[in-house]
Amino acid sequence: MAVAAVAAVKPGWAEDKRAIVNSPANITDPLVLFMPSGKRGRFPVGTPVLDAARQLGVYVESVCGGRATCGRCQIEVQEGNFAKHKIISSNDHITPKGAKEERYERVRGLPERRRLSCSAQILGDLVIDVPQDTVINAQTIRKDADTRVIARDAAIRMCYVEIEEPDMHNPSGDLDRLRIALMHDWGLKSLDFDFYLLPQVQGILRKGNWTATAAIYKDADSETARVVALWPGLKNEAYGLACDIGSTTIAMHLVSLLSGRVAASSGTSNPQIRFGEDLMSRVSYVMMNPDGREGMTVAVREAISGLVDKVCAEGNVQRNDILDSVFVGNPIMHHLFLGIDPTELGGAPFALAVSGAVHIKASDIGLKLNQGARLYMLPCIAGHVGADAAAVTLSEGPHRQDEMMLIVDVGTNAEIVLGNRSRVVAASSPTGPAFEGAEISGGQRAAPGAIERVRIDPGTLEPKYRVIGSELWSDEPGFLESVQATGVTGICGSGIIEVVAEMYLAGIISEDGVIDGGLSARSPRVTANGRTFSYVLKEGEPKITITQTDVRAIQLAKAALYAGTKLLMEKQNTEHVDRIHFAGAFGSFIDPKYAMVLGLIPDCDLDKVSAVGNAAGAGARMALLNRGYRREIEDTVSKIEKIETALEPKFQEHFVYAMALPNKVDPFPKLSAAVKLPPRKTVSEDGVAGDAAPRRRSREGHAARRGRE
Repeated sequence: MAVAAVAAVKPGWAEDKRAIVNSPANITDPLVLFMPSGKRGRFPVGTPVLDAARQLGVYVESVCGGRATCGRCQIEVQEGNFAKHKIISSNDHITPKGAKEERYERVRGLPERRRLSCSAQILGDLVIDVPQDTVINAQTIRKDADTRVIARDAAIRMCYVEIEEPDMHNPSGDLDRLRIALMHDWGLKSLDFDFYLLPQVQGILRKGNWTATAAIYKDADSETARVVALWPGLKNEAYGLACDIGSTTIAMHLVSLLSGRVAASSGTSNPQIRFGEDLMSRVSYVMMNPDGREGMTVAVREAISGLVDKVCAEGNVQRNDILDSVFVGNPIMHHLFLGIDPTELGGAPFALAVSGAVHIKASDIGLKLNQGARLYMLPCIAGHVGADAAAVTLSEGPHRQDEMMLIVDVGTNAEIVLGNRSRVVAASSPTGPAFEGAEISGGQRAAPGAIERVRIDPGTLEPKYRVIGSELWSDEPGFLESVQATGVTGICGSGIIEVVAEMYLAGIISEDGVIDGGLSARSPRVTANGRTFSYVLKEGEPKITITQTDVRAIQLAKAALYAGTKLLMEKQNTEHVDRIHFAGAFGSFIDPKYAMVLGLIPDCDLDKVSAVGNAAGAGARMALLNRGYRREIEDTVSKIEKIETALEPKFQEHFVYAMALPNKVDPFPKLSAAVKLPPRKTVSEDGVAGDAAPRRRSREGHAARRGRE
């Protein structure tokens, strides 16, 4: 009864514009932040955590109606000073376990640090993590490997030998005779053994009746091969891991080192999100918390260990059969995974602790595979262009072709590579989290129920949309039934790109990104919002609107990416690109047409713009299966020219021009041939259309615009 009474309190007041709540609460009420969604709000003391989550639209599983019997609503309190969010979170800020929760723990057990959100009540400011293993409708993560065939020359070889039995007349040791057999049968000139094998050799040889299979590790640069594992008799399988550690998601492939077959793939959210959504906020967390680096290192390693469990279970493989691994990630993920303090990457000159390839034992970082398993990390290109960009370069191969190829990995810190066999240049651009749903009023990460596709009728200004989990458009029969399980919960990155681009094509916003308030007389979809206007994408609960602030956030993000691309084009002395590849999980869901209408990418034939999926993961798999690719990318990275956008005087100029849709001065003739772009119109910041506020424009700008139109 007490919980029911508390549950009747008014909904909290949304501190963050991503939250969807209705009634205001007291400014002194505790502030609660949910991760990984990033939604937060203020709630009266005594509010059950589950109620707070529901009021904010945070998905927490619960099937027992809050009776503490199903155990699906588990959460974790993250302790520490989260300065970016102005929250000091502590377990003391949540009620102790009550009788129901203790009974559940006694009967069914609760993992360490877990609480039942239906029973736990808010006492103070909190950062709450919703563990991904409790979420059935989890974030949509692209995890499948592509189907490319990779020539195999792995760093690990499995070598079967028959060994001479000991002889009184030849008193050589078992290890020495094993070495001789391996060198003779497999042409190895020099051979060492991992020390841990020495106490095991005699037992293994006798168990195999003087036959054994040795796992030989030999990288391309090494003259000496090394036995890293040993089995009695014949062992005819060995596996490796290819893993891409993204700031938002982690993707892993379990691969047969002998056949190249992908045995299993899996993905998960990066648990470091609770320490900060973007990379710089995570660096800040390390700087402000003495145990911040350790906490984030432990978090990502635990997530990776969990993924190893998943892929092993899916592929029916034992951890002990995993002998090699390749990891990639941006520089900050790279450092935190290795246990390196990333503070130096937080400011100029963005110094890496190590930029070259890393060769270590998996056990050096506590990764429990075969005791002799190795770990390889691709080199980082520069302080903000990491091993993931190197892996994408290896996968897509701009350095192997004549065409000018642009590769864009859209994320909180976009990585851009441009080049051909003559020259490759690279840069990073701070786009922020807007494309991932953050900083957008109805934004969320990609999950079932999120709007992912949008179309707007230019005549009526009426929208239709599609959500993740349903193949039907919102105006088609059966749509409501198809989304009944999830509802329509918000809008994710691909939907945000499309709705802003469609608003531009429908004339709702000007090329400067201002919503035309004059259209409110024509359509109720355009509504006043203080001194600006908004576009109502969805009525009802939750009501999803695109505000002027939302449009500005997307403009800022896309302008940063385009300006970085423009700098690279200038460095290459080219005014066009032949081919554009969207890399990364998010890039797989971007419609090239809308990306170009928005001005996210430069003009190009639309049929030469494609999504290449998790190209970083593909590059990691190439390096796992073929030693030659490791040497290739190490050599290529040493020649890539890194452009630091923050130091380039023209970056700001390109950025300002790129704030317009699609661009203030750059022509888009190929886009104009494929898509009917709207005529120019001027809309002042208060949403009034007309020519009352003429602007001085450059002669080049006029000429470029005439060419575009």
